[in-house]
Amino acid sequence: MKPRLLYVICILTLLCLPNFLEAKKITLTTLDWEPYIGKKLNGNGYVAEVAKEAFKRSGYELEIKFYPWARTKFLAVKGDVDGYFPEYYDEKLKEHSLISEPFQGGPIGFFKRIKNDINYTKLTDLKKYKIGVVRGYVNEKEFDNAKYLKKDEVKDDLTNIKKLLGKRIDLFVADKFVGLYLLKQNFPDKIDKITFIEPPLANNDLFICISKKTKNYQEKMKAFNDGLKAIKKDGTFAKILKKHGF
Repeated sequence: MKPRLLYVICILTLLCLPNFLEAKKITLTTLDWEPYIGKKLNGNGYVAEVAKEAFKRSGYELEIKFYPWARTKFLAVKGDVDGYFPEYYDEKLKEHSLISEPFQGGPIGFFKRIKNDINYTKLTDLKKYKIGVVRGYVNEKEFDNAKYLKKDEVKDDLTNIKKLLGKRIDLFVADKFVGLYLLKQNFPDKIDKITFIEPPLANNDLFICISKKTKNYQEKMKAFNDGLKAIKKDGTFAKILKKHGF
C-alpha cells in the first residue's frame, strides 16, 4: 500500500472515530421533587445523579427534562421521550412502560396540622376528612384505590402544604422527606405547624419507567438496570447517597 494512501486512510479513521465512541442518547422527563431531584439541587439531586451514572456505565448519555408531573408522565406515555422518573411501583404502569429495578426512596404518608387531633388505624377512619393529593401521583395501592375518601387534586406537593396551612384541607399525602424539605424551604416559620403522622402508609422504593413506544425500549431498560447493578456493587451508589445527605 502506498504511503500516501495509508496516510489518507489513517486520517479518515481518526475523523470517524469520535462518531463510534460517542455515547448513545436517552431522554427522560422528571419533575422538581426535592430533596430527591430538582433543577436547583446540586447535580440535580441524588435521583438524577444515580440515573445519569447508571446509564453512563452502559454507554448512554442521559438528558433530563423538567416538567410538572402530569406532563412528565404524559410525554413519556406518548413516546415523545424515552421515559420518565422517579416513579412508585404500580402494576398498571406496565400497560405503557417497562419498570426498572428499584432504588432507594422513602416513607409516604399523611401530613396534618399539629393542632388537629387526627389519628387513624385504618383508612376508613379518614372518611370525614378532605385529603390533598397530587394529580397523577402513585402513592400507596390501598389509598389510591379508596374511592370512599374525599381527595382533593392539585398540581404539586407545595400547593398541598399551602392548602393545609390555610385550613382548606385536613390532610395531604406525600413523601415524608419531600414534605419536610418543602416546608423548611418555603415556610421556615411554619415548621412547628405541620407534622407527619407516624407510622407511614408505606416505604416506597423508586423506579425508572421506559416507554414501550420508544425505539429499543428493552435495550434502554437493560442499560439502566445493568448500570444500577454496577454502581451498587462498586460503592458509587452509596457515595451518591452520602453526598446528598441520604
